Amino acid sequence: MVDLERITAEIVAYLRALDKGATLRHHFRHADEEGGFWYIEAVPDRGELIVIKQAELTSAGQLHRYSWEHLEDEDGGLTDQPIDPKEDQLEAIPAEEFQRIWTR
Repeated sequence: MVDLERITAEIVAYLRALDKGATLRHHFRHADEEGGFWYIEAVPDRGELIVIKQAELTSAGQLHRYSWEHLEDEDGGLTDQPIDPKEDQLEAIPAEEFQRIWTR
């Protein structure tokens, strides 16, 4: 049996270290099929862009936030896959736009 608590603790430690130590951050937005928007903060690590914060603003106006502090809930969770802005059809946005949504 896999030790899920240990794996979760390792993921949290990794993401927290990336968040606390990041000197370069990238911010993106993606519109989903239901009329909502996804806002992403990612940092480079070993040649990939790793999502450290993710916010979903649904078409109904609900906001769901995910980071190392809150990995998942009944509505979704922080992606565990690196992103490729071109392949994932992400629009680059200013850090201020991401922060406006994140702190809403």
